Amino acid sequence: MTKCADVLVLGAGPAALCIVAELVQQGLEVQALASHAPNRPWPNTYGIWAEEVESLGMASLLGHRWSNTVSFFGNGVDEDGLAPVQHHFDYGLFDQAALQRALLLKCGDINWLVETAERINFLGANTEVCCRSGNTYRARVVIDASGHRSSFVRRPNHGPVAQQAAYGVVGRFSSPPVESGQFVLMDFRPDHLTKAELEEPPSFLYAMDFGEGVFFVEETSLACAPPLSWNKLKERLYARLQKRGIEIQEVLHEENCLFPMNLPLPDRNQSLLAFGGSASMVHPASGYMVGALLRRAPTLAKHLAKAIAIEPALNSEDLAKRGWQVLWTPELVQRHRLYQFGLSRLMSFDETRLRSFFGTFFRLPREDWSGFLANTLPLTHLLIVMLRLFAMSPWKVRIGMIFGASKPIS
Repeated sequence: MTKCADVLVLGAGPAALCIVAELVQQGLEVQALASHAPNRPWPNTYGIWAEEVESLGMASLLGHRWSNTVSFFGNGVDEDGLAPVQHHFDYGLFDQAALQRALLLKCGDINWLVETAERINFLGANTEVCCRSGNTYRARVVIDASGHRSSFVRRPNHGPVAQQAAYGVVGRFSSPPVESGQFVLMDFRPDHLTKAELEEPPSFLYAMDFGEGVFFVEETSLACAPPLSWNKLKERLYARLQKRGIEIQEVLHEENCLFPMNLPLPDRNQSLLAFGGSASMVHPASGYMVGALLRRAPTLAKHLAKAIAIEPALNSEDLAKRGWQVLWTPELVQRHRLYQFGLSRLMSFDETRLRSFFGTFFRLPREDWSGFLANTLPLTHLLIVMLRLFAMSPWKVRIGMIFGASKPIS
């Protein structure tokens, strides 16, 4: 057993690196523990609106950036389904390797333990993590940043958890799947679907031009329980491309994503603190999380450092509770509940009503819809935006917002 650290962080993904980096910047003695090395390449892509990453001073870490950003909603906006909705807002994709390197550099030379945690014991003054190897490690407080599948974080059971799934391909194609220099946030055009598939949970295309003849195309489902399978999404992606006379000529990379959208908030009275997916920080409406990690990690780290320095007698339970109060303020909890309510309504929408909803959503002022998707709107503003969206929506969407799928479209 090593000496007791100030903070021990579980995990080695974006959430873990974000919070470790900020804790180190506060001068705390930090250990990190994960089942693999922190420099193992991250498998998934991470998108973010450029204005958000610019506000964080990290625009240099974008690997790609697009000004031509569009969506297609078919009959939900224009009857022929051909005219795109122009977003007039830059979108970026992180260079995963550059983001990972930047965070690791900020983490300094901390002791990163490659171990598998099996049990966590709360000993009062500190917390003990017992590993499969037989080794044990102690810290004033432990932060679980190992992802939404963590078995250590206690949370209420509200029934099946809805998940968003995606299957994507980076590759070369017989003809461009999107225009040169274009990013497609959502392509909901359904002309490639059979009548039976139109009755199934809907999905959309998320696609972008990487340049030099390389494109990324990803079929993405909205949250549903159980989630659409990767095989089903792959079938839909290939059918969508085939409908447009496009073949995949070379697969450079395949991406499979599956993450919860309505995971209940953790019990904020527990002695284990969490961050990232294990703390339910995935945006219930958009699925984004990296921006929130980068914004909220410094605040959490500063408060923990202050508490440890000023009140050395605080035990693990007290420190964890302080952390939970910072991570999930009453306002953030209320915003999360509003987003979850909205998600529950969207999950009940059929494909036609969904297209109509999103066509209306992106007619909101840009600062409203972008702030909604990034979870940066204050609670009062968020309520106003949701009321404005309701007032702008067609009656079929309003009925769905009130009653869910119990009221059919007339």
